[in-house]
Amino acid sequence: MTFRVTRALVSVWDKRNLAAFVARLRACGVEIISTGGTARHLREKGISVREVSDVTGFPELFEGRVKTLHPKIHGGILYRRGNKEHEAQAEKNNIQPIDMVVANLYPFEQVAGREGVKFEEAIENIDVGGPAMVRAAAKNHEHVVVVVDPKDYDAVADALEKGEMPGKMRRELALKAFARTSSYDAAICRYLSGALKDDLFPDFLEMKFERAYGLRYGENPSQQAAAYRILGRTSIFDSVIYAGSKLMSYNNFLDASSAFSLIREFKDGVATVILKHNNPCGGAEGKTLEESYLRAHASDPESSFGGIVAFSRKVDAATAKAIGTKYLEVILAPGFEPEALEILKQRESRRILDVSNLWDQSQERAVEFRYIVGGMLFQGRDPGIYDKNALKVVTRKQPTAEQLEDCYFATKFAKHIKSNAIAIANGRQLVGVGAGQMSRVDSCNIAIQKARRHGFDLKGTVAASDAFFPFRDGLDALADGGIGCVVQPGGSVKDAEVIAAADERGIAMVFTGRRHFKH
Repeated sequence: MTFRVTRALVSVWDKRNLAAFVARLRACGVEIISTGGTARHLREKGISVREVSDVTGFPELFEGRVKTLHPKIHGGILYRRGNKEHEAQAEKNNIQPIDMVVANLYPFEQVAGREGVKFEEAIENIDVGGPAMVRAAAKNHEHVVVVVDPKDYDAVADALEKGEMPGKMRRELALKAFARTSSYDAAICRYLSGALKDDLFPDFLEMKFERAYGLRYGENPSQQAAAYRILGRTSIFDSVIYAGSKLMSYNNFLDASSAFSLIREFKDGVATVILKHNNPCGGAEGKTLEESYLRAHASDPESSFGGIVAFSRKVDAATAKAIGTKYLEVILAPGFEPEALEILKQRESRRILDVSNLWDQSQERAVEFRYIVGGMLFQGRDPGIYDKNALKVVTRKQPTAEQLEDCYFATKFAKHIKSNAIAIANGRQLVGVGAGQMSRVDSCNIAIQKARRHGFDLKGTVAASDAFFPFRDGLDALADGGIGCVVQPGGSVKDAEVIAAADERGIAMVFTGRRHFKH
């Protein structure tokens, strides 16, 4: 049976690509009914529309709060075509069929997630009429097409131009519509619960995801995998991804996410960080981005091979030339100059991520979650590094001004290294890393060994620890390696013993009062 669309109701907040889509509908003979802002937008594009108020006989009321909530709108969407009783009631009440609903909703998630947003503003961005129309159209998808995602415009228009609208397509569009209204309501529930309790943890947590990116397999070829984004959220999958000859993999996304979180610690500086297997292996600040990259690569050239490189600034041609043909899995930055992009693309196996869309997002109420057997652990992100004004020198020897700068620099890395974590720095360059060991002294020894293997003189350098030293053995290992200053949270029952060891070895030590475990 041929599926015809004679009349479409178009009411959207996000107007991307809308005019081109509606123009194709008009070319197919579809009458367009629209609401205030959408109607104005389409008329400005030279497309004729009929106002909803002309259909209902009522003006938009209460500053647009009531527009489409009317029997002539919902009746036109919901009545069953071919049902004699429904057809008779529609004719008696002068209800014309609406065969397509094109709608997306007020941007509640974006507004409510904005830093400093007022409660009243968030509430005002709760859409009422939109979800009602979308649900009505999705329920009656046997007779009505519902389109909630601009990405579907071309496919829908193509089908109409061919004179067909397969039932499978209508069902898929209805499923997407219900998923959208469900995630929208869940976001409102999360926000209200957090606002009422003034914390991050609602009593009931519902999150909706949609498939976002194709993955060949998971961490290993024997594991199936898929990548999902949270509905309504901007994600790394929405960044511009230049994939070259290879798509991003499961491990690439894990590493890229970690690299993004680390490089954002340097938003106000000129910096490069390099990760391998979810741990930093190189990093440095510089006067130019090229200088920061060369110093970061020198931190550990061996581990940088096949690593993930992230930059705190738009990548320029000089930096791209410095990278050259080096084998790197992923290059990530808040933008790339055209010449730099062409240079970097010359090695096709690279994946290049432009994360400009994520760069300025607020992290104030950001959360992390991890699946465990039968449930989920949910926590706020580890914010900041430490309060420099609360730093406490606990040894007789005082750190130099340069060492204090390196303390803060090194702690940025220690925060993002798997515990137990040790990061050694000198002149705002990462020179040694000890990660993920069961004892802290092992991490100390590994960091020293790696630094020496790459030719770094450790005399007077700074070592940052993500947590306290439970015994003096770790402190002694760092002192034996030539470290001149240690920065750590403090808080161990053995603090006095560790401080005494530092005084005995003639090195400076400062306490931050801030732990940065990462498991």
